[in-house]
Amino acid sequence: MAKLKDILHYSQALMQVERFKDYCPNGLQVEGRSQVRKIVTGVTASMALIEAAKQADADLILVHHGYFWRNEDPRVIGIKRNRLAFLLKNNLNLMAYHLPLDAHAQLGNNAQLAKQLGIVLTAYAGESNMVAYGSLSHPVTLKDFSAHLESVLQREPLVIGDLDKVVRNIAWCTGAAQGYMDAAIELGVDVFISGEISEQTTHQALESGVSYIAAGHHVTERYGIQALGEHLADKFTISHEFIDIKNPV
Repeated sequence: MAKLKDILHYSQALMQVERFKDYCPNGLQVEGRSQVRKIVTGVTASMALIEAAKQADADLILVHHGYFWRNEDPRVIGIKRNRLAFLLKNNLNLMAYHLPLDAHAQLGNNAQLAKQLGIVLTAYAGESNMVAYGSLSHPVTLKDFSAHLESVLQREPLVIGDLDKVVRNIAWCTGAAQGYMDAAIELGVDVFISGEISEQTTHQALESGVSYIAAGHHVTERYGIQALGEHLADKFTISHEFIDIKNPV
């Protein structure tokens, strides 16, 4: 068993929260019991996840997508009311790390996605080092790389570009990071991977020659939160369970 305040203090320093201008509070968002025996991690703090966490006997729910987003309706009504009421009634803690988890050099979503896909991570670029870039050990066609990505993530990606093109140098940023396409173009990579796509991304890819893969917001962001949960469980000698609430986006 560990003290919540100790986990929070360590996590805030580990995630270097002060580096980021984020759209939500990072760290403890809903306070529950002061002692933690088990962490449940998940991508998004949906009602399905927090109900599953209670069933799993969690004390702390740790997610990438938490609550209290900038410019959202501040009233505690509807879905927000139901989620908060459930957490408070069951004395459950909710912690969330958004941009700090994307960018963390070892535990982050970008670093962990590279491990899953077999990309050798070279360095980071862009604002707050949000864009990762690296290379494959052996060049492959865009078609074969996309098939590999689909096999690993278990989701069919949307691919923009010549499928016969040879791919070796790759940039990526998980989630809704299609806005970093310009940074990928500046890096001169063969392909940029993110979770989602916007209408203009297609034109950017075709006109720049940098292919684009929309691999899925949810599936590209499953790995960082698991790595952070495992790290905290090892650090504080407590248990950890990842619960994947499926999402096709």
